Amino acid sequence: MSGWRKRWSATRRALVRTAAVAVIAALAATGFVAAPAPAASAAPSLPGWLSTRGSTIVTSAGTPYTIKAVAWFGMETSNCAPHGLWSISLDEGMRAIAGMGFNAIRLPFSNECLAAGSTNSINGSANPALVSLSPLKLMDAVIARAKAYGLSVILDRHRPDSAAQSELWYTARYSEKRWIDDWKKLAARYKTESAVIGVDLHNEPHGPACWNCGDPARDWRAAATRAGNAVLSVNPKLLIVVEGVERQNDGSSTWWGGGLRDAGSAPVTLSVKNRVVYSPHDYPASVHQQSWFTAGNYPANLEAIWDANWGYLVRKNIAPVLLGEFGTKLETASDKAWLKTLVSYLAKTKTSYAYWSFNPNSGDTGGLLTDDWRTLQKAKLAALRPILTPVSVPAPTPTTSPKPTTSPKPTTTPKPTTSPKPTTTPKPTTSAKPTTSPKPTASTSPRPTSAPKPSSGTTTKLSATWVPQSSWGEGYVAELKLTAGAAVKTWTVSFEAPGTTAVTSAWGMSCRMSGTTVTCAGSDWAATLTPGQSIRVGLQATATRAPSSPKLAVSAS
Repeated sequence: MSGWRKRWSATRRALVRTAAVAVIAALAATGFVAAPAPAASAAPSLPGWLSTRGSTIVTSAGTPYTIKAVAWFGMETSNCAPHGLWSISLDEGMRAIAGMGFNAIRLPFSNECLAAGSTNSINGSANPALVSLSPLKLMDAVIARAKAYGLSVILDRHRPDSAAQSELWYTARYSEKRWIDDWKKLAARYKTESAVIGVDLHNEPHGPACWNCGDPARDWRAAATRAGNAVLSVNPKLLIVVEGVERQNDGSSTWWGGGLRDAGSAPVTLSVKNRVVYSPHDYPASVHQQSWFTAGNYPANLEAIWDANWGYLVRKNIAPVLLGEFGTKLETASDKAWLKTLVSYLAKTKTSYAYWSFNPNSGDTGGLLTDDWRTLQKAKLAALRPILTPVSVPAPTPTTSPKPTTSPKPTTTPKPTTSPKPTTTPKPTTSAKPTTSPKPTASTSPRPTSAPKPSSGTTTKLSATWVPQSSWGEGYVAELKLTAGAAVKTWTVSFEAPGTTAVTSAWGMSCRMSGTTVTCAGSDWAATLTPGQSIRVGLQATATRAPSSPKLAVSAS
């Protein structure tokens, strides 16, 4: 949930192979799903290419289709990989998502990660085939495994860079041309892969972003039209997912990306018909205290607000809506009332949706799993039951990653067509000064820790460097980069971590706590090192604050 504050136990191979079964068994034990059936010989079916008819999304046969997606974030952060692959395998995650009843994944990414040569924070024991992949090839693998479990994919350009969400679709570092060129590259890469059903052009336009105001520096409707046409010039079969804005033309304000009040009279009209799906975001009071949460008739007032901001598009048969983000920790009475009302609204309007998030480390909402990445959030799944039916998920046949349909060099930027003008970065005008409006505190999803100077510890045999990865209100993830100066048979690294209450998982090492001291010893694939070898091991911890640059005590023999 960019724009708001959002939020790794190397297991032995035998545990990795059985963990997915444990997830489904947990579902069965709670009544959410029947016990797993024997493995099927074929992968579950996917809808294929989709289009729109009035306010309905339909298959190629004209059958109405409801997208039921969940976000698995991480490829938009400095890790450039879906989070949790430090604890679980990619297949475990996909099987859990499919078992919950979802039929699609919303996959956030950043332009910065698309151009990166490597990822980090992937557990080599759980995901040996993924560790050495570039982010783009990892995206291939994610799509392939999603497809194997009957899950379609919506690609979500969540951020330009991996540090923070941007108000507009471009920044000083990432131009509109870069944005469009990257979208065309992805459209070409997956042109023959019908599991990729849509593209979410930009996550949560807000601040100065406007709808149909005529200022090319701020007009999100115009920018979405340019980008949408550029994508369709490469693959005319994709759904173009267009979010709203924060500030609407009548002076009202709502959630970042949530305002589509003006889309009915000023729609996004593309060169290929029946491709646009509008996608607002909506959250409860625990994320930000909007004015309607304190109204005397709350939560009965919510339907009228949703109708005015985006629901009318469905009710009047104007265009389909995909509620692109909604989520909650489900801890307060207000949040519970909001979710119950929203689920009922989605059910009776047959609106598509993408829940935020599968990940447990979304700071303001949590996810559908607890911090171990395996235990189900039963109350949340129960609340979603009116629109989400759990299913039995057989183990699929292994598949290969989708192959690019254009140049085999995926980092080559395709030449732009003449349609997406202007391709240079619009220059903001003085009118772009934001007006005052209710606005949440700016934060990210999850915000990677700012880059403190790395701490290190050294012996004659082994050096260790602390590499922070991400942190949120209830925990953090960090890695240790180890380099051997000689053969290492055993090793330990200790550090002080005030505020840390437990190490919930680790990979390449086992960790224990004594007071505020964390001591980790090499294990599994990282137990020994050869002279000159460098490896990265890591941990996930429950904590009120993350160590910034702890002094490392290193021992090796």
